[in-house]
Parts: sequence; C-alpha cells; structure tokens
Amino acid sequence: MGDNKSAQQPDVNEQIKVRMEKLKNLQDAGKDPFQITKYDVTHHTDEIRAIYEAHEKELLGDRPAVNTEGLDEQQAREAVNADYNERRAIMDASPINVSFAGRMMFKRVMGKASFCNIADLKGRMQAYISRDAIGEEAYADFKKSDIGDIFGIKGFIFRTKTGEISVHAEEITLLSKSLQVLPEKFHGITDTDMRYRQRYVDLIMNPEVKETFVKRSKIIKEIRKFLDGREFMEVETPTLVSNAGGAAARPFETHYNALDEDVKLRISLELYLKRLIVGGLERVYEIGRVYRNEGVDTRHNPEFTLMELYQAYTDYEGMMELTESMFRHLAENVCGTTKITYNGTEIDLGKPFRRLTMNDAIKEYAGVDFDTIKTDEEAKALAKERGIEFEERHTKGDIINLFFEEYCEENLIQPTFIMDHPLAISPLTKKKPSDPEKVERFELFINTWEMCNAYSELNDPIDQRERFAQQDKNAENGDEEAQHTDEDFLNALAVGMPPTGGIGYGIDRLVMLLTDSPAIRDVLLFPTMKTLSKENQ
Repeated sequence: MGDNKSAQQPDVNEQIKVRMEKLKNLQDAGKDPFQITKYDVTHHTDEIRAIYEAHEKELLGDRPAVNTEGLDEQQAREAVNADYNERRAIMDASPINVSFAGRMMFKRVMGKASFCNIADLKGRMQAYISRDAIGEEAYADFKKSDIGDIFGIKGFIFRTKTGEISVHAEEITLLSKSLQVLPEKFHGITDTDMRYRQRYVDLIMNPEVKETFVKRSKIIKEIRKFLDGREFMEVETPTLVSNAGGAAARPFETHYNALDEDVKLRISLELYLKRLIVGGLERVYEIGRVYRNEGVDTRHNPEFTLMELYQAYTDYEGMMELTESMFRHLAENVCGTTKITYNGTEIDLGKPFRRLTMNDAIKEYAGVDFDTIKTDEEAKALAKERGIEFEERHTKGDIINLFFEEYCEENLIQPTFIMDHPLAISPLTKKKPSDPEKVERFELFINTWEMCNAYSELNDPIDQRERFAQQDKNAENGDEEAQHTDEDFLNALAVGMPPTGGIGYGIDRLVMLLTDSPAIRDVLLFPTMKTLSKENQ
C-alpha cells in the first residue's frame, strides 16, 4: 500500500504546483478570483431545464418530429440537421437568459469551442463555451482552468444536436480556483474512511450522498410540521448538566472553569422536558444532540440526534398512536409511499403496527414464559441453561431483557411495538396497575432495530425517589450506566406533574431507515473519527 501511495504522490504534488502557478499568473494579471465577493445567480440547474422544456412546449409544441422515411443515410442526416437548425432558429429568436454557478466537474476543449459540466446544489448542467461568444482572452483563460474550479456562467439556454439542454455562455467568471486535485472516483469500500473524513469531497463526487442529506433535512422538517399540527411546542434545554440522567449510558465529563465545577454532557433530554410539563407547557419536544461515552458501530455514534416529546394527559397508548401516525406521515411525505425498502426488504408502514408484550415475544421466539417464573434465582438458572451471560447483580427483569435481546430482536423486521417491560430496567416509567412487576412502556422495532422508547411517565415523587435509590445502589455495585438521584427533578415532581406520555426517537436511525443507508456514519455529515496521526494525513 505504502509504495503505491509514494508512487502517486509526485503526480498529485506536481498538479498542485501547476495550479498554484496558474493562480499566481491570474493574480499577477489582476484577475484574482479570491477578490470576487459575490455572484448573481438567477437559476439552479433543475430550474434551467424546466423553464426551457416549458418554453419549447410553447413554441414547438405542435411541430411534428422530422420524417426520414424512404431517405438514404445522407439525406436523412441532412433532413435531421435542417429540422434541428429550424428548431434552434425558432427558440433562439426568443432566448431565455440565465446566470448560474457551480463547480466544473468535466471539461472538453475543442479548438474554438469547448464543453464543460457545472455542478450546483440541484444537479449538473452542460455549458457551451465558444471563443467568439466570450472573447479571445476569456477563452484562453478558460482553456487553462482545472476540474474543481468554481465558475459563474451567463448565457442563453439551448438544446444541442444530441438533445442535451445546455447553456450557451456569453460571459464566464472564475469565482474560486481549486488548488487541490479532486479524486477520479470517491466511493467504494476502500475509500469509506476518507469519504467520512472529507465529507465535502464526498458530497462533490457522489450525488447520491448529497441526496441522502437533502432527505435528512426534509425528514426533520416534516417531523416539525407533523408535531406543529398537533400543537407541540419546540424547546431547547441545557447540554451541559451536573447530573446526566434520563437514560442508561456513560456520560462524557468536562470542567466548567468559571464555576470550577465538573459537569457532564447530556445523555438524554428527558428530565428537563418533564420539568416543563410540571411548569404547564402541556406538549413539548426537542430535537437535539446528546452524547454517550460508548463504542462506535454501524448504528452508534457517540454524539447523535435525539428527539424527545412529552404530552400531558395521555399515556403510552397515546404515544403509540402518535408514533404510528408520524412514521406513516414521514414515509408518505419524504419517500412518497408507505411501503419502503431497506436493504432489499420491503417494510410496510401503512398497515397497523403489530403489538406484542415483551413476555409474549419471548414466549413466541424463545419458547419461555416468564409470567410463570417467580424468582430471580429461577430466571438466572434459566439463563445459565440457555447459555445467556448475566451479572450477579441482575434480577429477573434484567434477565427478561437479555432473553429478549438474544431471541427476539432479530425477528422484528416489520413495525412491532414491544410493550410492558420489566420494572427493573425502566426507572422512570409508571407501573402497570394490573401487574406491578411491569411498566407501561414500549419500544418500536423495525428492521430489527429499536426505533424509539416510550413510557407512561412516572409522576409519583415517592416512587421515583425509591427508583433513583435503586439506581444509586446499582452504580455502587459497578453499573457505569446507572442513573443518579436528581434532587431538583424530584422537587419538580413534588410540585406535581400531570399523567404524561413521553417518547424518545433516534433521528439518525430513522434517517437510515428512510434513506436505505447501511450505517449511521452515512447519515451523519461529520461522524466521529479517530484523529489521524501526522504521518497518515
């Protein structure tokens, strides 16, 4: 690998040197592109195509296609040529002038005229650059330009003989000189690391990557639109906290100099949003970054986007209805259909989502009925029998969760609400009145992934204090992901919180699903990467 790299190096360095010289020559001639501060863009490439097609329809709509029947090859060519020239004459008599800008991705110089391809936010557009139209000096400068340079082009739209809608340049302006060499190809397994590190190059070279991130933005916009329709209010809560609660995860720790206090980065949004429910803001949500000091894999990044929402006077049933409706809304409005495909598997978001209790799922996929198992000891014996690893401090509730992860998750492809989790793994959730060992909680699984986690929120401050005490004990026994007693939150609950339904959604995972992306890094513009050492850069 090393030899190959050094063999290529001089070539790239040589090209960079040449580009630097070209820039210096431009600057010496008083044509420094970096002194230009703005450019008047009238249209994007997709609009240029659309307006020209509409104009053609208007001027040439009823014109029949050229008829070459019974003509020999030479005559047919002449007839097609004459037809093209007539069409051009009609169109050019009422030209549409446009001004667009973007990065040159391709260039073909042919004597007095050249073609180049310009990429902007909306796509690519061919430009026809001729010496006669832009002048000798400008044409000589253009011939020296490089792939990657950014141009502004003014001219009129036309269709080439091969049928491609293009812009006939009448004026071109070099807006930025590219001093780096773009790679020939920037995709495939070998390059993924570089693609994530240099996302800006990835976006330039791979239009489908840009499409994923345009779609991500649309998903978040549609979530806001959906919640706005249900009268939710968007809020923001602190990212630096003294007590990182609301989830089972290790926090990042930092130091606040002005207060001389150690603080943590938040691991969830929950405890502050519930304080707002106490304060009388009946429907609130936040879309924000949270930070968990954990490993990186295809579905986990240490900083990720979480959305949590809380609605007073409803429960986890209300959250199920909201979730199902929202997922359907997103599929329809972002993907255009409720039947989406992920990695070749069709997933139907249009049908009512399946509902299954955690114990029933284990009964179905592992053949074990935990409703008949009464003690922690029995549960541990069963885990040993099945070869499921557990820790000494684990209770029956923890073992149920381990069984679920081992036997059930891999089977949950179509949307399934898994409900009624064990109390032991749900420290912020209301107990089921009919069975106090279980809580009113659900997780939605799609494509084997947990897509969200929801509760009928615990609003009993005495019960909450006991649950926090248990979490503190778990931390003492070595559970690094345990939560800790949060006195201010308990004070808020003591003031009084109405019955509330709450839910958290992993936005990145949702984007992966709706964009058919294999890894979380494919939907994060700048995923967390280990810093390269100097010699590897």
